[in-house]
Amino acid sequence: MAVNDSAPGSLVNIAVAERETGLGKDTLRVWERRYGFPRPRRDAHGDRLYPREQITRLRLMKRLLDNGHRPGRIVPASDAELQELSSGNVPALPVSSDLDYAASQTASTPDLPLNELAALKRHDPTAVRTLLLQQLARIGLERFVTDLLPRLNTLIGDAWAAGELAIFQEHFYTEQVKALLIQAINNLPAGTRRPRVLLTTVPGEHHVLGVLMVEALLTLRGVGTLSLGAQTPLHDIAAAAAAHTVDVVALSFSSAFPARQLTPVVSELRSQLPAEVRLWIGGMGTLGFQGPMTGVERLSSLSSVGPLIDPV
Repeated sequence: MAVNDSAPGSLVNIAVAERETGLGKDTLRVWERRYGFPRPRRDAHGDRLYPREQITRLRLMKRLLDNGHRPGRIVPASDAELQELSSGNVPALPVSSDLDYAASQTASTPDLPLNELAALKRHDPTAVRTLLLQQLARIGLERFVTDLLPRLNTLIGDAWAAGELAIFQEHFYTEQVKALLIQAINNLPAGTRRPRVLLTTVPGEHHVLGVLMVEALLTLRGVGTLSLGAQTPLHDIAAAAAAHTVDVVALSFSSAFPARQLTPVVSELRSQLPAEVRLWIGGMGTLGFQGPMTGVERLSSLSSVGPLIDPV
C-alpha cells in the first residue's frame, strides 16, 4: 500500500514513524503491547500505519524521554498531563536516581538498591550474576520472587523500551534470572501437597519467567508442581493434566502475547479441561482478559498465589 507521508492527516508506515520520532521500531512495538499506545492501523498486508496525530504525540514523548522521564510515566499519560510535563511544571526524575526511585516504591526492601541495570548498561555480565545471587541469599527466595524481581523486571523492561538497553542485554538478564530460579527450585524438596499444579505457556508465548516465579512460590509451600516449559499445544496441556491428575493448570501471559488472542485461547483450553480442574492465568498479558469465565481465575499479582492455595 503506497502511503503519502507528507500530506496532513495521512498515515505513515513504521519506518517513517521511526525516522520522524526518533523512537526505534522495537520501542514502538513494545509500547503498543505494554501500554496500548501508539495505536496503529493496519494496511491490507497487516503492516502498521500510524496517523499523523500519533506521530506528533510520539515526538513529544521522545522529548520527555530525553529530559529524563520514564516510559511508564509518560506513555499512559493523558494529553493534558503530557503538556504539563512538557511545560516543566512537573520535574523529571533524574536519570541517575532511577534505581533508588524504583527501590523506594516498596517499603519492604528500602535498603536494597537495584544495581543490575547499571551492570547491564556497562556490559558487565559477571556483576549481574553476582548481584542476583547476593540479593537472593540476602532476602530469601520468596521475597526475591514477590518483591525484588517484579520491580527489577519493570525497571529493565522500561529501560529497553526507552532504548537504554539493547535486546541482547535484556535477554541476558532474563536468562540469568531463569537459571537462578531453576537452580533454587531444584534445591527445594519436591512438593507433595495439594493442589497439584501444572505450569506452562500456550503456543506463541515463549516467555517462561512468570511460570518459574509462580513455580518457586508453590514449591516453597510444598505444593506439587509439574512444569512443561513454554509453548505447549492446548491439547497436550489437557492430556498432561489428565495423565498427571492435576488440580490446577497455571498459564503465564507476557505483555508480548497478542491481546486479541488471549480470551479465545483461554476459552478453548477451558473447554478441553475437566470441570474440576481449575485454570489460573496471570501476567501482564492478562490485563485485557474478557472475564469472568467459569473455572478461570486471574492472578492479579504474585501475592494472589498464597490465598488460592491456602484459603482463609
